Amino acid sequence: MKKNAVLITVLFALSVSLISVSAVFWEFYKLNKKQYIDHIFTKYSVITQIYRDHEQRHNSEIMLDANLAVYKMQIVRDKIPQQKVIREGKLLKREGFRSFNQRTALRASMIEYKKTIYFHLQTQNAGILVKDEQLEPYSYLNLLYAFSTTFMIISISFILVLQKLRPLIRLRKKIALFGSGNMNVSFKTSSCDEIGLVSNEIETAKVKINTLLESRTLFLRNIMHELKTPIAKGTIASQMLDSQKQRDRFSGIFNRLEALVTEFAMIEEVTSLDDKRDFSLYRLIDIIDGAIDMAMVEEGAVSVNVPSSCKINANYKLYTTAIKNMIDNAMKYSTDEHINIVMLNNELCFESKGERLKYSLKYYIEPFTKENPSKNSFGLGLYLVDSILKAHDEVLAYEYEDGVNRFIFA
Repeated sequence: MKKNAVLITVLFALSVSLISVSAVFWEFYKLNKKQYIDHIFTKYSVITQIYRDHEQRHNSEIMLDANLAVYKMQIVRDKIPQQKVIREGKLLKREGFRSFNQRTALRASMIEYKKTIYFHLQTQNAGILVKDEQLEPYSYLNLLYAFSTTFMIISISFILVLQKLRPLIRLRKKIALFGSGNMNVSFKTSSCDEIGLVSNEIETAKVKINTLLESRTLFLRNIMHELKTPIAKGTIASQMLDSQKQRDRFSGIFNRLEALVTEFAMIEEVTSLDDKRDFSLYRLIDIIDGAIDMAMVEEGAVSVNVPSSCKINANYKLYTTAIKNMIDNAMKYSTDEHINIVMLNNELCFESKGERLKYSLKYYIEPFTKENPSKNSFGLGLYLVDSILKAHDEVLAYEYEDGVNRFIFA
C-alpha cells in the first residue's frame, strides 16, 4: 500500500469529492423541491376563497366553474377519475385549517397524478377535486444536468491527474531497476512537464554515475595491475640480498603488499557487483569446506556442525572468502585457536573463545580498523565480510556469551 500512496491519495480525494458533491446536490434537490411545492401550494388560498364564496352565496356550479377557469383550473366531477386521483396520486402537501368564521373546517391537499397538479379541498359535509391546468410538477432535469456536468468535470479532472501520474509510476520502476544494478536503463523522455524534467535530470545523473563507476573500476584495476609488477620484481630482487635477515624483512614487506593488493581486488569485485547473474544454489557445507581449504588451517582447528541439506544462493568465490576471513579472524584472536561453525535458528554462526570486543561491531567493519596494530592484518577482513554479506542481502551481527565471541551471518 505504501508503494501506491500517491495513487491511493488521489483516488481517495476523488471519492471524497464525488461523494461530497453528490451529498450537496441531494440536499439541494430536497430543499429546492420543498420550496417549489411550498410556493405552488399557496394557490390553495385562491381556490379556498372561490369555494368559500360559492358556499356562502350559494352560487351556481356554472359560476364556480367560471371563477376557477380564470385561474386555469377546473373541477373534476366524475367520481371514478376523482377517486383514482385521490387513491393513486402522490400527495405533495397537506394542511388542515379553519375558515375565518372558525365554524367551517377545511383541509387542503395538493396531489400529483400523471404529471398534473390537483387540489383536493375537503369540508365536513363536502369536498371538491380541482385540476390545475397551468401548474407543472417539480422537474429535476435542470438540477440533474448541473449535477451530471459537475460530476463529469471532477471525474475528468482526476482522470487527467491519474494520467499525469503514470509517468511517475514508470519512473519509480526504472529507478528500482537502476538501483538493482541495471545500469543501462534509460530515464530520458520527451515530456516537458515536471515529471519529464525530473526524468531527464535523473538520466543526466545516471550518465555521470556510470562514467564515474567506469573510471573508478578502470583506475583500480590498472593501479592493481601496475602494483603487482613491481611487487613481483621486488620479491625476486630481495632473494638476491646477501643477508638472510634483510631477505626475510623485504620478503615480508612484499608479501604484505601483495596481500593488500589481493584484498583491494576482492573489495573492488564486491563493490562493482551490479547483479546476481553469478549467483547459484550451493550446499553451505561445500562453501565452508572451500573456505577451510583457502584458510590453510591445521586439521581440527575448525569444527563444523551444519546440516548437509542446507543450501544458499550465493556467489561461490565471494561467500567462500567471507567465511575464510571469519576463520582467519578466529585464528588470530581466539585464545585456543579454534572455531566452531554452527547453524543456530537458521543462521550461520562462528563461535570462538576470547575476550569481548572493546568496541561495537560497527567500529570493526570500517576499513583499516583493527584493535591490535601488532597483528598481521590490514583491518580489512570484517569490512570485506560485511560488504560481501550486503551483496547477498545479509548482515553481520555479533554477540558475546559465557566467554564466547559469536559472529552471525543473519
